[in-house]
Amino acid sequence: MQKNSSVRYSRLSVSTKSKGRFFAEKKSLLRSPYQRDRDRIIHSTAFRRLKHKTQVFVNTTGDHYRTRITHSLEVSQIARTLAKYFSLNEDLCETLSLAHDLGHTPFGHAGEIALNDCMELFGGFDHNIQTVRVVTLLENKYYNFRGLNLSIETLDGLIKHNGPVIDLNKFNNILGKNFFKNKINFDKYSSLEAQIAAISDDVAYNSHDLEDGLNANLFNINDLKEIPMLSEVIKKYVKKRNNNKKELIIRQIVREIINIMVKDIIINTKKNLELNKINSTNDVYNSNIKIVSFSKNMGIFDKSIKKFLKKNMYYSKSVLKKTNKGKKIIELLFKKIRQNPKKYIKKENFNNLSIERNVCDFIAGMTDRFAINIFNKIK
Repeated sequence: MQKNSSVRYSRLSVSTKSKGRFFAEKKSLLRSPYQRDRDRIIHSTAFRRLKHKTQVFVNTTGDHYRTRITHSLEVSQIARTLAKYFSLNEDLCETLSLAHDLGHTPFGHAGEIALNDCMELFGGFDHNIQTVRVVTLLENKYYNFRGLNLSIETLDGLIKHNGPVIDLNKFNNILGKNFFKNKINFDKYSSLEAQIAAISDDVAYNSHDLEDGLNANLFNINDLKEIPMLSEVIKKYVKKRNNNKKELIIRQIVREIINIMVKDIIINTKKNLELNKINSTNDVYNSNIKIVSFSKNMGIFDKSIKKFLKKNMYYSKSVLKKTNKGKKIIELLFKKIRQNPKKYIKKENFNNLSIERNVCDFIAGMTDRFAINIFNKIK
């Protein structure tokens, strides 16, 4: 067992002795490397801006809907629960959960699509890769280096949020060739901690978007019966409707969905560990499959929720109206700022890459409100 004060980790956990950072720093006597990473993320400008970035509903819609920051906190809570169960490194799980959306644009996925279209001839845009740009280049809080100088383990988890990276073209286009100086094994799986953070993103995304959709009256509780496995849950709580407020029943349903999914992850991950004879972190990295995953039935359930949300929420008239406006805002901002970047971007924030990449970084870092305000001034 690895020891960190009174905490005991399993042999599957990432070691508390990090592989290091790109720029050498003195070790902290008070915090582990991953606690330091987490603290740097929480104190970053990009993290602070997440409170004014769209999850589904544009941030100006209302105060009761989730933003990127509340989503990230919810991912973190689910990830810590799973990490604790498997005696893994909770600090690393939390760090990855809090950081995974730092590169997101204003106006959610609609904003990402628009910015990628704008950058089509200049290397493209990807919010996961942009997260890596944020923590390695764009945050500027230290004398001796740009970025947050996060641990290799944290960077590895952020890079492989969606699994091993087979095609490096987009990374090379957006970050530059051999940016990581051979310190990342792209074709291997990430740590269990990183896999937990990634699947916790799915759990939080699905369950809480259902809650926001119900509260926005885009669909009702009975509509959820369309989703396999949910009909029994709905029956259970609909019986209590007469004596309870709608909001309370919705929260109970969402809690149950999270609980069902988390339990499934635990059972299926234990099976994967046993079947694939995973006994160490090296076994995790060298595995041919993702270890932390849903069962087959839960995978179908997960896809069913995504399909339902796509049809009834993301493509609903009210949401599309806002997100389509967000697309137009980003397209115009890119066009206008590109014509005269020095008017909008501070000189110290320019890097050695193309004008287009500088403009892309600037727009990706905007909050919904800031983007709308600039748009109103220059349209």
